[in-house]
Amino acid sequence: MPLHARPARRTVLVGAAALALTLTAGPAVRADTQHQARTQTGSLVLVGGALDEDNTAVYREIVQRAGGARARIGVLTAGSVPASQDPHADDPDRCANSACNGAYYAALFERHGAADAQWIPVDLDHIDNADSDAVVEQVDSMTGFFFGGGDQYRYVTTLLHGKPHTDSKVLAAIRAKLAGGAVVAGTSAGAQIASGPDMVTGGDSYRALRDGTAPGYFDDPTRLGHLPEGGFGFLRSGLLDTHTGAYGREGRAVRLAADTGHDRVYALQENSALVVDHPGTPHETMTVLGPNGVGVLDLRDARARTTPAGWNLTGTRYTHLSDGDRYDARRWTVRPAPSKRRLIPADTAPVPADTDVFHSADNPAGVPYAFLETARALAAHRVQRTATATTFESGPRFTVTFARRHGFSAWTNDGTSAQTLIGLRVDITAG
Repeated sequence: MPLHARPARRTVLVGAAALALTLTAGPAVRADTQHQARTQTGSLVLVGGALDEDNTAVYREIVQRAGGARARIGVLTAGSVPASQDPHADDPDRCANSACNGAYYAALFERHGAADAQWIPVDLDHIDNADSDAVVEQVDSMTGFFFGGGDQYRYVTTLLHGKPHTDSKVLAAIRAKLAGGAVVAGTSAGAQIASGPDMVTGGDSYRALRDGTAPGYFDDPTRLGHLPEGGFGFLRSGLLDTHTGAYGREGRAVRLAADTGHDRVYALQENSALVVDHPGTPHETMTVLGPNGVGVLDLRDARARTTPAGWNLTGTRYTHLSDGDRYDARRWTVRPAPSKRRLIPADTAPVPADTDVFHSADNPAGVPYAFLETARALAAHRVQRTATATTFESGPRFTVTFARRHGFSAWTNDGTSAQTLIGLRVDITAG
């Protein structure tokens, strides 16, 4: 079914109507949300998209956190188109709407050990259900929740109340369950909607670096947009981005952070999860599961400036966490998985100067994860201390310089390749 396919690289979001909503919406953080964020004791499992149905580690992590063999998972797929907009709604082999996607995920969670999994029937065809006492009762019977992919704007329009950006009854019930210890998971848009203020709504890296960001949703999928009021605010210690390496989104992530005053981005990679314990509390800690890992972009010492050539950002620190690594958000520290040891660099061939560092959609020869692979190649080199890569586009062309400076380290579990990177300096310059 279409759900299994890789998500479209360029998703058309919402135009003028959504932008008007964004510009007139209420305060970015409401007092009740702030209080719940400080006290919640549950956990998050946030996947960067393209979650494979056989990713046992991630599915079972969610199930175990929801109670193992007693787990009851509520599946929310309001990010998908509703049945009324799906031309294949009556074909179980081709449908890709919220109801059939909900059934798909529910079956997967039961296959991976949950006692029960149910679709929570809220979508664009059933917006009123978001304030239904009967659906709230269903939510209250669950021990964990999973938000599927699609378009995060649909989650905003179905589970939040428009201009005031307040919780629907269903979202309030999920928030209360999280505060009480439940697990809330999501993939792609279902992970993105966990964001706090300045949730990304679209855009590609090159145009982001060239033109900057603006509030709203835009019909042009290359334009970097954000929602100042954010998503559901489950995770507030940094911005979130998804499909990061697969779609080359590191550039848009740092531009959004710099433009909106954030000093950290969690760059989620496909088929991998960031597991967050005690989100929003002084005890917030994270663990990574999955084959592709999670990037952390640290802008505390970064400096942005605009020259006649274009926008520049120097002093970002890039950390890449891989399977089993732990991260303390409060202390900004990494504990590599026990199976890993410090890498002793041995490569001698020069690191290739990549000419499409952000995997441009306009380059048919481009490859995903180019940013990460350049960083890893530099980490494994015996002598080379810096490496450069450029954007495929010019006018201006941006150069990304990776540098091994004081405090950088790389970790390995095979003795030759760098699985984990800590504190690699990254500068982006226009020229």
